[in-house]
Amino acid sequence: TVLMCRGKAMQDFKGPDCRFVNFKKGEAVYVYYKLIGKSTELWAGSVGSDFGYFPKDLLEINHNYSNEELELPTDVSLICY
Repeated sequence: TVLMCRGKAMQDFKGPDCRFVNFKKGEAVYVYYKLIGKSTELWAGSVGSDFGYFPKDLLEINHNYSNEELELPTDVSLICY
């Protein structure tokens, strides 16, 4: 997995289920995947040790780590346990 970029949360976010990562305004969010297909508004990344989906519009990108974009089809999804 390649770290694509880092951003700052522009507002609090609480996901609808365990596939989503929650964060508070101002927290650092690390992006690993940009979803393609039906859910192009979602990216996948981490906040601390938590990993999950989040709306890309809530993130202000402040550092790019890779010029390569890794896109993940939306039919490949995280599973809740």
